[in-house]
Amino acid sequence: MTTTSASSPVEPFVLADHPVLDMLNTLAALDGAPLEFWRSDEDVRAWLVRTGWDLSSTRFPKGELLKAALTLREAVRGLVERRKAGGQGSPEVLNRFLATPSHLRLDCSTSGELRLEKVRAATTAEQYLAPLAEAAAKLLVEGDFNLVRQCEHPDCVLWFYDRTKSHRRRWCSMALCGNRHKVAEFRKRKQQ
Repeated sequence: MTTTSASSPVEPFVLADHPVLDMLNTLAALDGAPLEFWRSDEDVRAWLVRTGWDLSSTRFPKGELLKAALTLREAVRGLVERRKAGGQGSPEVLNRFLATPSHLRLDCSTSGELRLEKVRAATTAEQYLAPLAEAAAKLLVEGDFNLVRQCEHPDCVLWFYDRTKSHRRRWCSMALCGNRHKVAEFRKRKQQ
């Protein structure tokens, strides 16, 4: 994570062990105030590259990609929160992103190996973000929501997928919230 100071990150956290939860973490909290990492189309594109989404370099009218990404993120956030609470939300917005024309294409590499790849239309920002929407839908359907968690630190809003062997991960990151908790507990013991 690159920062301008010890407490002011300039890039979104990538620590959730799941790309969809990393997307939710592009809205974080700093000293109790919301910290929005997606403020422009370029911020969204940089995050997509940083997190390994191999999407074409399609251009849209200024602000369209940002608007679509924020819409997708907040729709998915609502669905994840409801699913985590044992309920279900309306998938209407997510389904709009999933309704992208696509087809399969058989591709032959120069070495002669065959690959099957999905070719999607990407004329709108919603269509462009369809792979991320598909990953979100897959998480909602197939994810183990006993392992989808929010950081236990009271000031943190970050999500993660607990892939630890013991499934006892409590913090978004030991370096961030785990350490803050340890320091607070140490201070509390010292005062007693």
